[in-house]
Amino acid sequence: MKALVCHELLSDYAGVALEERPIPEPGPSEIRVRIKAASLNFPDLLMTEGKYQLKPELPFVLGMEFAGEVDAVGTGVTGFTPGDAVSGGNRIGAFTEYAVVPAAALRKKPAGISFAAAASYGAAYLTAYVALVRRGNLQPGETLLVHGASGGVGLAAVDAGRLLGATVIATSASAAKRDILKAYGADHVLPDSGFREAVKELTGGRGADVIYDPVGGDVFDESVRCIAFDGRLLIIGFTSGRIPSVNVNMPLIKGFSVVGVRAGEYGRQFPERGRENMDAIWKWAADGKVHPRIHAEVPLADWRRAFDMMRSREVVGKVAIVM
Repeated sequence: MKALVCHELLSDYAGVALEERPIPEPGPSEIRVRIKAASLNFPDLLMTEGKYQLKPELPFVLGMEFAGEVDAVGTGVTGFTPGDAVSGGNRIGAFTEYAVVPAAALRKKPAGISFAAAASYGAAYLTAYVALVRRGNLQPGETLLVHGASGGVGLAAVDAGRLLGATVIATSASAAKRDILKAYGADHVLPDSGFREAVKELTGGRGADVIYDPVGGDVFDESVRCIAFDGRLLIIGFTSGRIPSVNVNMPLIKGFSVVGVRAGEYGRQFPERGRENMDAIWKWAADGKVHPRIHAEVPLADWRRAFDMMRSREVVGKVAIVM
């Protein structure tokens, strides 16, 4: 089978190569999946240079999420049979034609979405759900400001915010991306700098109730100036490259909270809630209530083009690598 393997932590993916590996056999409580599609996430790029918080032992197969068909089951597996359409994730190991994962890491793919959409769904929508529902307590009628809205986790927040009954303001640096966001369902779309006054005007001077920030840097600094009293500023990540800080007198005076969001860790710390979170987002998908957007489907052999698309920030939604 073909697999995309990181051998060294180098810039420009210089330590990454597509190679042949033996097809693995499932052990007890494991399932072998014939992968149809795998989702490219920004952490995949970071891991090729050792810049992500997860640092797998070298060499390792890249890829965090996938969808495909059950190919073989190990002893003790119940509820899955060969041919079942499934999706799942295992933090690494998805950019390959076959993967062996614990049965507990899989769930049945909803019939109404493609393999590419199913592979691209879990991490982005789980992040949006944990952020908006568990950590942000977003209420119907509140205003949600989503930064980095054209990225995978940003677009999921736009989609989820709409479903949860919020007025959604989305920001993006690109005029072309802003047009897509408006068509996608954002109520208002703004540039990702100089948005402070527009947000205040759109909210009658109050500011945004919940701000979803995967960008950090200058975007965070400006967000502090347009958040409502009792607002929740959700820290998702720092794609700008700068980790910002805030003088604590600002949350004191303006009465807002700065809230960290780590969706996966939330589920590990609170396993029962973690299961509830996953059940909730996959029910959204099964019911057709959300609309994950696939920017492009790229063959595994052309993996570098997919990585370059994400690095150049041209992607709106997710890129799926297909086998």
